[in-house]
Amino acid sequence: MDYRKLTGMMCAGIVGTVLVVRGAAAAAPLAATPAPGYYRWMLGDFQITALSDGTLQMSHQQLLKHVTASQLQRALKRSFVSDPVTTSVNGFLINTGAKLVLVDTGTGAGGGATLGKLLSNLRASGYQPEQVDEIYITHMHGDHIGGLLAGDQAVFPNATVRADAREAGYWLSERSMNAATPDRRESFQRAMAVFKPYIVAGHFKTFDGDTQLAPGIRAVATYGHTPGHANYVIESRGEKLVLWGDLMHSAAVQFVDPAVTIRYDSDEVAAAAQRRKAFADAARNGYWVGAAHLPFPGLGHLGTEGKGYRWVPAGP
Repeated sequence: MDYRKLTGMMCAGIVGTVLVVRGAAAAAPLAATPAPGYYRWMLGDFQITALSDGTLQMSHQQLLKHVTASQLQRALKRSFVSDPVTTSVNGFLINTGAKLVLVDTGTGAGGGATLGKLLSNLRASGYQPEQVDEIYITHMHGDHIGGLLAGDQAVFPNATVRADAREAGYWLSERSMNAATPDRRESFQRAMAVFKPYIVAGHFKTFDGDTQLAPGIRAVATYGHTPGHANYVIESRGEKLVLWGDLMHSAAVQFVDPAVTIRYDSDEVAAAAQRRKAFADAARNGYWVGAAHLPFPGLGHLGTEGKGYRWVPAGP
């Protein structure tokens, strides 16, 4: 046998195979769909699942107050992001073993192509909306309540929805809506439509300030961003997680300077005070924190850094 000829044939075959593989890979269409967006770990005996509703582009120059243009640019550059900033919308599912509790529901169908994924990610994580027992709302802005409704039907037909009485009294009030500027009235109308099927079914229930809602889960009043904004504290076997809702929006800017507020705060002085208090407590006590608009999964710890704070995100 002519081994030189055989070797040449083998080499030619290998090269041909490589060329074919390369050609096929180059011709493959781009994958357009992301992987399911959920992140799960145990907090004591409770299973916590962070659910992604998607992302939106948020102009920090238009959003933030009490920060100069040069300060903003330095902060964004330090975090390797540019304006507008890709911003996550997160919800959190708590399985206590006795109850399945969802905190906030994302935007629903009206948020645009990059949002409204929370329900599909809930299903991908192994749960169905009919299994959710209770839903706790941090506040009634559209990106936190929109996922309650599909068309005019309740997405979570067996769940009791709960929110602070001050929040409900404001957003579900026609008097408040009529007193608002015309450009804000749509937000009131949306909130009324979203909660209507739950109210009609007797599945909406308010609480008043700091309240124990379930074993291991309590609401803490953090009024400021909205009139009845609430944090939720989850504790099991000595471990603790505090869900901040919209206590903060910009990791790049507000961890460095908690005094920076946003133009959507209903009371920016109170909102800044709540943020400073929450940051100091989280850094001092070292518990887990979850936030709606931190990069997914929005979970981590807070440490001090100079006069401000540093965010240490959850690991894989």
